[in-house]
Amino acid sequence: MPPALHAFRYWLRLYSRTWRGTIVISVVNPLLFLLGVGVGIGHLVNEGHPAALGGVSYSDFFAPGLLAAAMMQTAFIEGGGRVAQAASPTGSYRAAATTPMEPEEILAGHMLFIGFRLITSSAAFIVVMELFGVVSGWWAFAVWPAALLTGLAFAAPLASWTVTLRQYSKINSLFRFVLMPMYMFSGTFFALSQLPHIVRLVASVLPLTQGVELCRALSLGHASVAGVAARTAYLLLFVVGGLLLARVNYRRRLHG
Repeated sequence: MPPALHAFRYWLRLYSRTWRGTIVISVVNPLLFLLGVGVGIGHLVNEGHPAALGGVSYSDFFAPGLLAAAMMQTAFIEGGGRVAQAASPTGSYRAAATTPMEPEEILAGHMLFIGFRLITSSAAFIVVMELFGVVSGWWAFAVWPAALLTGLAFAAPLASWTVTLRQYSKINSLFRFVLMPMYMFSGTFFALSQLPHIVRLVASVLPLTQGVELCRALSLGHASVAGVAARTAYLLLFVVGGLLLARVNYRRRLHG
């Protein structure tokens, strides 16, 4: 068995003891958000501003954006907090580094697990979307890889940065001052066209914005080949760039 799969099995076994707690994030949170915001506030939006969202209901508009944002949150938990714990002096990375495993294999095993978490979390979210009738049929299968790609576009850069940290308080600062503003201004809750021009230009280049637009276009059935290709390529740049940087940083941290 390749060494990376041994690392993946470790994370999977660890997760088997704690998976019940993730149900809240994967299922209950989207359910409550879709009920409270998608249906509750959405009723007011649909009645007061029916043309503001291009003729679709607020629930249909909001749900795929929330899916992309949830993948960013899962990526932060797994690629940020978990990597920080594993890279600490008493973490699992240190134990693995004393074996014949190379840092790149430790990284690959953990990224495989993060991919697994993103796949299962997005699947649970899409099931909830199906129950609300905001996505159906083959479009659900199209949204799934888009959500995975969005999560990986955050997980890979996060892991490459977090493994270098000595002060873990910086992770909370990143969430508070970078990810939360991105969460609010990436078109998750409202159309970007409602933002001032300069703010809209900045928001349009954010990775979450690209993930939201990709998931939303596929969910609504409005996707074009050119649009999907452009947004997919943009997110892949973050994935590949993050992984390449992570290879260097993992080796420096674990064999430094």
